[in-house]
Amino acid sequence: MRKQRRTKVRFRTFACWLLVLVSAGQPLLAQAQDDFDIVNYIAYSNLLASSGQPSQAELEAVAGAGVGRVIYLAFGDHDTALSGEDRIVRDLGLQFVHIPVVWSAPSVADFELFSAVMAQSEGINTLVHCQVNWRASSFVFLYRVIVQDVPMDDAVLALNSIWTPSDVWRTFIVSVLQRYGFEPDCDFCEALQG
Repeated sequence: MRKQRRTKVRFRTFACWLLVLVSAGQPLLAQAQDDFDIVNYIAYSNLLASSGQPSQAELEAVAGAGVGRVIYLAFGDHDTALSGEDRIVRDLGLQFVHIPVVWSAPSVADFELFSAVMAQSEGINTLVHCQVNWRASSFVFLYRVIVQDVPMDDAVLALNSIWTPSDVWRTFIVSVLQRYGFEPDCDFCEALQG
């Protein structure tokens, strides 16, 4: 019975979202997701995007499009990391911030450092990335909900367009939300509720 109710609620919610999107005639996100040919690129606004690992050419393209800061959330020795990314980004005239987040143990302190970096130079066009946009999309989800007051339904839809967080990442996301007085209680939050 409960499963049927969830299915009906999801269908109604999905139908409402389709109606809103069709009537608005605009994409849910501020920019088309294919603006750049970067793995799992997603633009949340004109000033914030996340992605997987960009190549040097892709970093040059985002710099040319007005990105002023790159935040990297994985380790530089990852097998798919761009060698010398810090120098490449700096040579392009962009800020480069490296916050190596342990995949199996993301922490509230990691998010707080990320938030502090984002608070510096507010209004700077920022690309947040990791290897496949799982770390990055999770951090951006939290930042959008906690700091930017984006409705959780909207933020969770964007997160789920990239991935459904694993148990470790779901626990991390929920713990950060709760630390800041939020509960994962929205129409599309089922994936965060475990």
